[in-house]
Amino acid sequence: MREISSSSRCILSCFLAVAFLCFTTPAAVAVETPAPAAVETSAAGPPIPDQAFEAVDVFLREQIDAMGLPGAAIVVVKDGVEVHSAAFGRADDSGRPMTPQTPVLLASTTKSLTTIAVMQQVEAGRLRLDEPVRTYLPWFTLKGSRASEITVRHLLHQASGMASKDTAFEGSDEQGPQAIEEGVRALSGSRLAGIPGEAFGYANANFNILGLLVQTVASQPFGEYMEQYVFEPLGMTHSHPTRAAAREDNVAAGYSLWFGSFWQPTRVPAPTTGMPSTTMYASSEDKSHELIALLDEGLYRERRILKPESVKALLEPRVQVDETKGYAMGWFTRRLVESADPAEQPDMDTLPLLVEHQGEWGNSHTYQAMVPASSLGVALVINANDTSAPSRLKAIDTNVLRILHGQPPAPAVVHEDWLQRNSWAVSLALLLAQLLSLGLALYVLLWRSGGKRWMPWAVGLTALVLDGFALWLCFIYAPTKFDTNLAVIIRQFPDVGVMLVPVLALAIAWPVPRTIWLLSRMRARPHTHR
Repeated sequence: MREISSSSRCILSCFLAVAFLCFTTPAAVAVETPAPAAVETSAAGPPIPDQAFEAVDVFLREQIDAMGLPGAAIVVVKDGVEVHSAAFGRADDSGRPMTPQTPVLLASTTKSLTTIAVMQQVEAGRLRLDEPVRTYLPWFTLKGSRASEITVRHLLHQASGMASKDTAFEGSDEQGPQAIEEGVRALSGSRLAGIPGEAFGYANANFNILGLLVQTVASQPFGEYMEQYVFEPLGMTHSHPTRAAAREDNVAAGYSLWFGSFWQPTRVPAPTTGMPSTTMYASSEDKSHELIALLDEGLYRERRILKPESVKALLEPRVQVDETKGYAMGWFTRRLVESADPAEQPDMDTLPLLVEHQGEWGNSHTYQAMVPASSLGVALVINANDTSAPSRLKAIDTNVLRILHGQPPAPAVVHEDWLQRNSWAVSLALLLAQLLSLGLALYVLLWRSGGKRWMPWAVGLTALVLDGFALWLCFIYAPTKFDTNLAVIIRQFPDVGVMLVPVLALAIAWPVPRTIWLLSRMRARPHTHR
């Protein structure tokens, strides 16, 4: 689909009734379950005082200085217009300043853009929300007979039954034009962890499939579609579907916190496979344009991106995440507790609805939020991430909301467990233990000719136990703990990966020759008679 002619527009308008039925047709049981709050009507709220914007800027500067973050940019919108924008720090090590126009890797805040594209195709009658994926991709399959039950709506609400660990692609760095389809086809070897429509289960693969659906029914590469029908009408001039295009627009360098000590520019994989879910690029200013359109029922500067009924469906939470959160289409929903006085116990039912999403990558953190009741939107980007304790950066997001609602910022609380916070130290300890084991084995094999006969046995058995522990930790415990696979851990946690690679090399390649060598050495050693 290259252009929509005037005659085509007339034809498309005939599908309005059908599209409306799509939005209101019930989905599977769990998808029909109402989330904690329904979408509230947008209305002009009281203006935000300038002092609040000044306080936000002061807070962000303090956080950048305290944490050593390289750069950040924020844009606040209210009642359909930008009311505040600011940027701090640097975009890269050249000293180039960060600006509200500087593109960054979006990570999961990509999903809301893909949702817009999907709903545009629903409006055009090319997709139906409650139609099975196989209607449009007949070859689509997973391990499990119920894969045929997965619908477009299930994907949008993260209720397909797929698990993140079994569908992870983030360890790849594929940049080819066929990467999206190849990635979806590769899911055929992934198991279906749950029943479609039964429960919330976050997996980036859900949105990669949605991107391929748009590409298929629109007969246009997904990246080109996004540029033509989402970025261009929203005036998102610093938004890009690929890494190559973002680099031409001076994308910010991504930084990772190494060994809990220093920020280092780090190239983390951003495969085209994940373009619809995680690997598009945009600036905070461009992201604010999206927020303006959604808060104004699909209208941006007199250009209609979506119909009001599409926006309503898009922001309606139909899946329960937990007791306080719901999930709409590419958006989490909850009550805006940041607007309440922290010294009082708020009545949750009286708090406004917050629609939000965070983006976490190995070297990028992004955040977007909307308060439909007051027509407020916030877009924040940080060209860095601390994968050992991402909750420290998430605290910045929520504190910005607190300040904008007249409340003081709260101290950051690190929610990650001991293993994640100290994953680099655990990896270092494993590496040192493996090197010590290697040294002892070589000492016994090459230099020690006498001594006790049990020494080679002790060294060999201890080394095997260490190898087994390293393999269990890397291939079983850590992937289960972090709901992903080992390749993603190595590539997305760079300070961990740089030590795990030699650990795994020794644990996999060295045990067999070491054991054979020790046994042959022991057999060749003469018996000592006392």
